[in-house]
Amino acid sequence: VQLQASGGGLVQPGGSLRLSCVASGFTLNYYNVGWSRQAPGKEREGVSCITGRNATTYYQDSVKGRFTISRDNAKNTVYLQMNSLKPEDTATYYCAFDDRPCTEVAQYVLWGQGTLVTVSS
Repeated sequence: VQLQASGGGLVQPGGSLRLSCVASGFTLNYYNVGWSRQAPGKEREGVSCITGRNATTYYQDSVKGRFTISRDNAKNTVYLQMNSLKPEDTATYYCAFDDRPCTEVAQYVLWGQGTLVTVSS
């Protein structure tokens, strides 16, 4: 079982990035998949989540209207499109899957390394 997050990088404020979360060794389709992030010195927080049952999406208030989560079941992949990025979005972003509700995304067990997003001019 492997979950690989990628797509992070350095971007200027107002810029965009698309993060990808690719699963191997199992089918991601049946699970809720979420993105959480952790900034230096801060606790991990839930950012967004998409359910496996009917692709219902959830967003933290601070990213609503700027981030979009989606899934491509054929590619066993979940994406996080991040637009209008702000310096406070700087963090390491992790993807994870679980049977628990999306409201608990910050507690999902992490299976892989995250991807670093740095928003700076």
